[in-house]
Parts: sequence; structure tokens; C-alpha cells
Amino acid sequence: MEAGASPLLPATNMRFLRPENENLELTYNDVFLMPRYSDVTSRMDVDIAPSGSLHLNTPVILANMTSVAGKRMAETIARRGGLVIFTQDVALERIEKMVSHVKNAHKIYDTPIVLKEDDTIQKAMNLIFKRSHKAIIVVDDESRPIGIFTEKDAVNRDLFSSVKNAMRKDLVTVPDGLSSQEYFDILDKHRLSLAPVVSLENKLLGIITRNGAVRSSIYQPAVNKRGELMTAATIRVSRDIENSVERLMNIGIDAIVVDTAHGHQKRMLDAVRQVREMVGIDFPIAAGNIVTQDAAQDLINAGASILKVGVGPGAACTTRMMAGVGRPQFSAVKSVADIARPQGIDVWADGGIKHPRDVALALAAGANCAFIGSWFAGTHESPADAYRDSDGRLYKEQFGMASHRAVAQRVENDAAWNQARKEFFKEGTSRARMYLKEGQESAEDILDSITAGLRSACTYSGARNLREFYDNAVVGVQTSSGFEEGKAVRESW
Repeated sequence: MEAGASPLLPATNMRFLRPENENLELTYNDVFLMPRYSDVTSRMDVDIAPSGSLHLNTPVILANMTSVAGKRMAETIARRGGLVIFTQDVALERIEKMVSHVKNAHKIYDTPIVLKEDDTIQKAMNLIFKRSHKAIIVVDDESRPIGIFTEKDAVNRDLFSSVKNAMRKDLVTVPDGLSSQEYFDILDKHRLSLAPVVSLENKLLGIITRNGAVRSSIYQPAVNKRGELMTAATIRVSRDIENSVERLMNIGIDAIVVDTAHGHQKRMLDAVRQVREMVGIDFPIAAGNIVTQDAAQDLINAGASILKVGVGPGAACTTRMMAGVGRPQFSAVKSVADIARPQGIDVWADGGIKHPRDVALALAAGANCAFIGSWFAGTHESPADAYRDSDGRLYKEQFGMASHRAVAQRVENDAAWNQARKEFFKEGTSRARMYLKEGQESAEDILDSITAGLRSACTYSGARNLREFYDNAVVGVQTSSGFEEGKAVRESW
């Protein structure tokens, strides 16, 4: 078994309904799962914790995109069992602050947005969409809750007046240490969507919501051996690797991702060897991106314990259209998994995930986790500011990590000549509006739909966990009409 590898796993036993389809190059849209005999009586009986070296409880990794991977997102996803990868395009000092925030976050309570009563309504409105609970807790100088402010409290108010003039003071608080159901029952009794959680001294500890109380009984947080919510970060193959790795290890990161668009190159292999030598045999190192078995084996030999698979399928990526390079994602994942899994090496399926079905198909193909970016950009927890269009719809701006905008940020400290040269080479969208869709405004809403779909896929396949899902999955190939047939009809035909 290679350095840092997880326990050996069999090659995925996923098989094609028709063996002659084995050699086709396929996307997620091209394939479907066949239902099989099942004695699994409930979706909630399915264990969706992925196997692998990171010990997550939900098989979802969020991409190292500036428009996705911030401290709020990392806290939220780790609380529900997944992991967020902090991007390489921010200073290590900022990563240190984000990691500290996540590791100090409560594993059940949401982190509140807090203001003082003399802060302005304008300041409150600038912050209120940073959290899906869309509420601000007003506290006194001793951090004791004295009021609550929501968007509707700003109606017909002067934005430059104090929140004390608009907040509601009839505040219901709940004590620390109750069970999820006890919190839910209190909120239900008072017909509230949320309440501040306070200590014995009445100091604010966090927020509990109705949905959060229910979710905490369904999801298990992703924590390290110290009981902290897990974090991860990327490093570049073209930067000072020794300094970056040393700083990240001192910060307390739980995994390192060695990241570049083309992962099968000498610089990547040299970088993985260097990182492995620095962090030791058991520390998780992800490397990519790749789509071939040759690349997989080379990275494994260099010391990678996790392989990131995908070239060109991302929603913000234009590599396929610009360079003509890549591989259909379902086939790429299956090909790499077939060589990685028998060696105990994890696989992350990076890109092309647009529906819950795609996560199920990625895992059926042999991935340990789905690696997702753009889908989560249009949520309250993403780092970008929220805007309203001319129709009043909320949206956030998203951009690809090889786009002009991202490249400009990445080289801002370079000499002007080098900046100008590098900005000519871009392979991603620089600006896209990601609307906060009804029912999916929160990252947790999206996670709910993904895990519900995955649990259903397992029950249809007669699987009580993801290992059985690998064994039981039977995949068919369909026409584009077959894919369209599977979509719900939203209006009368």
C-alpha cells in the first residue's frame, strides 16, 4: 500500500447493462442506474459515509474556488460531514484566519451575525444575506442578546438609523446543551424559525434553527482527531512549496491539495514527492487534475493518497472549447478508479456535477467523493456579496479559477510585464450570475437534495452503504432523449 493510502478497496464492481458499452467515452448525461432487487426498507437506513483517508461522513467536497470556498461555507459543509478546500489564491495569513474560524465553530449551532444596537440598518442589510438564517442578533457590551433584526424590519426605515430603532426585543433564547429534538420542540412551540443559544450567564453562543435542529440529527460533522471541524487547502506547483506546506501544517490544516489544471506533468510529480517527504506517510495529499490511468499511477508512485479527476467538465471551465483537451467525466472517473481503488487510493470526481443524480453516478463509477464548485456559488454561504437584479432577484457573481479575473488576482504581485503576458492565457468564465434559487438558497439545501438523491440511488440498487453501492451498481447508456425524458415537466404540454 502506498504512503498515506486508505485501506485497500476492491476495484468498483459497477458493470454496464450492455458490455459493449464498456469502451464508450461517456458523460453523466449519457448514463443511468438500473433499479435492482432491494431489501433496504428506508433511505435513512443507508450509510453514506465515504471510505477513504479523510474520514468524512458525507461524500461531498467543495472546490477551491474563490467564489465558493470561504469560512462560512467551510464551517457549514464540515458541520454536515463534508469538506471545503480553501483556494491557493489568498494569502496564507487569510487562510490561517479562516481555518481558525472553522475549527472554533460549534458542531451543532450556526454562527450568528452579531451587531451592537448603535450599528446602522445599512450595515445590517450588508451582512444579513451572509447566512441562510437571514437574521442578525443584537447584543450588548457583555455579548448578551437584546434583540433580533431581519430583512422585513428594515421596511420603511432610514438605512442610516440605528438597528435599535428597528430590532424586535421580544427575544426567545434557548439554553446550551439541549438535544436536537428539544430545540426543535421549543422553536415549534413558539412558532419560530430560529433562536439564539445562550450560556448560563446569558451570553450568546450561537443560533439554532428548526432546520438545523433536524439536520443535526441526520448528519454527523466531519471532525479530526482533536474533535475540530475539518479543513483543507491547496498549494501551487509553481510557488514556494516548502514554505507553503510548513505554514499550512502549523496552521493545522487536515489535508493538502496539490493543484494544477494539468496534473500529469513533471512539476506536479516533483511537488507531490516534496510534499509527501515533508508531511510524512499518513497525511492526506490530494493531487490533480487527471483523467488517465498512466497519470493516476504516476501520482500514486509520487506519494498522492487522493486523485482529483476531471479536465474540462466544470461549469466555469472553457478548457474543452479553448484547447479541445479533456475527457468525458463518467469515463474519466471510472478509468482512474479502476486503477486507484485496488491500491487503496481515494478518487475525487471533480466537475460536471449539476444534479444529485450526477453525484450518485460519480460514486457508482468508483469515486469516494464528488468534488463540486459552481452549484454552491449561488448560496448565502458563498463568499461573494449578494446583489439584486432589476427584477429584485438575489444573485452572486461566480468566476472560473483559470479565468481572466482569477489570473489577474493570482499575478497581482508580479511585474506588470509578466501580468500582461499571463492574462492572455485564460480558460474560464470571468463573470456569471448565480441566482439564489428557491429551495436551494442555502448550501445545506443543496446538500439535502444531494444526500436524498444518493440515499435513494442506494436503496434502488439494494445497497445499505457506499461499498455495497459500488458492488451493486448497473449502468445503462441512453440517448439525449432518454436523458430529457427523466426531467420533471414544469408546465402543461
